[in-house]
Amino acid sequence: MAALDDLISELERSYTETRDRMSDPAVYNDHREAAEVGRRLKQLEGPYGLAQQWRQARADLDAARSDPELAEMAGDYETEVARLEEELKLALAERDPADDKDVIVEVRQGVGGDEAALWADELQRMLQRYAERRGFKVEQLEAQANEGGGLKEAVFAIKGDGAYSVFKFEGGTHRVQRVPETESAGRIHTSTATVAVMPEAEDVDVDVDENDLKIDVFRSSGPGGQSVNTTDSAVRITHLPTGIVVAMQDERSQLQNREKAMRVLRARLYEAERERQAAEQAAARSAQVGTGARAEKVRTYNFPENRVTDHRIKLTTHRLDQILQGDLDEYTDALTAEEQRRALER
Repeated sequence: MAALDDLISELERSYTETRDRMSDPAVYNDHREAAEVGRRLKQLEGPYGLAQQWRQARADLDAARSDPELAEMAGDYETEVARLEEELKLALAERDPADDKDVIVEVRQGVGGDEAALWADELQRMLQRYAERRGFKVEQLEAQANEGGGLKEAVFAIKGDGAYSVFKFEGGTHRVQRVPETESAGRIHTSTATVAVMPEAEDVDVDVDENDLKIDVFRSSGPGGQSVNTTDSAVRITHLPTGIVVAMQDERSQLQNREKAMRVLRARLYEAERERQAAEQAAARSAQVGTGARAEKVRTYNFPENRVTDHRIKLTTHRLDQILQGDLDEYTDALTAEEQRRALER
C-alpha cells in the first residue's frame, strides 16, 4: 500500500505541475511545447480522476471503521477501495506514449506469389472493416495492384483517439493456409502478407529538414506498366540521412502526392526513432507483446478448419468469416490484457 501511496502522490504532483505549465504563457506561445504538454495532461487526467476517487473511498472506509453506526458499510467500502486500486495499478502501469495517436498502416504481399497478393488484399479489407467497426476513419493513401490480381502493397491511415493502442497488435506477418482457386489437386497452400503499423507523426514529433530530402517526380503508371497520367505527378522522396524512400502516385496532383509521401515519411522516421530508443532498453522491450517487427509471425488463418490462431497469446477461435469481416475485438482485448500484465511485472 505504501508503494501505491507513493505512486499516487507522484501522479498528483505530475498532474498539478503539468496543469500549471499549460497556463504558463511561455508554454502557450510555443506550438511544439504546448502540444506536448497538452498531450501529457490528457494522459494524466484519467489516472488523476481515479486517484481522487480512491482517496475518497479510503476516507469513507476509515470513517466506517471508526464509527459503529457506519460499521456495516465497511465491507462495501473495502470492495470499492480494492476495485479502484486495481484500476489505478493498470492506469499507472508503463504505457506506450504513442497509444493515443492515429496510425499509418502498410500491407504488403509476402511469400506465395499471386495467392499472397490476394491474401494481402483480404487482410487490408479486414483491418479497414475493423477500423470502421471501432468508429475510426479510414483514409486510403496508396494502393498498388498485383498483375495477377490482389494487392502488391497498400498504405492507409486510420484516424481516431487511441487508434495506435488498437492496431499496434496487427503489425507482423499474417499467414494464410487454404486451397487456392487455381489449385486443381486440392492441396493446401501457405502464403503470407506483412503488416507494418506506425503511429502517425505530427510536426511536433518529427522535424524534417528540407535539405535532407531528395525529391523526384515521374509519370504515374498503372498495373502492367501502362501510363495512367500524362504529367509528372508521381512523387518519390528519399530521406538522405536514413535512406528511407517513399513513393506516391495515386493522386493526379503532384502536390497531393508529395503531402501523402511526407506523411508516410514522417511516420517511418518517427517509428525508426522509437525503435532506436527501444533498442537501448532492449531487455524490457523484447519481452513485450507485439513488437510489430515485420518478420514476426503473429497470426495464422486456416480456411479448411475455419480457424484463426494468434501465436503471441496462443488464442485460437473457429470463426474465420467473422474475423475477416473485422470482428477482431476478442484478439485486441486479449493482447491488451497481456501487455498490461507484463507492464505490471516490470
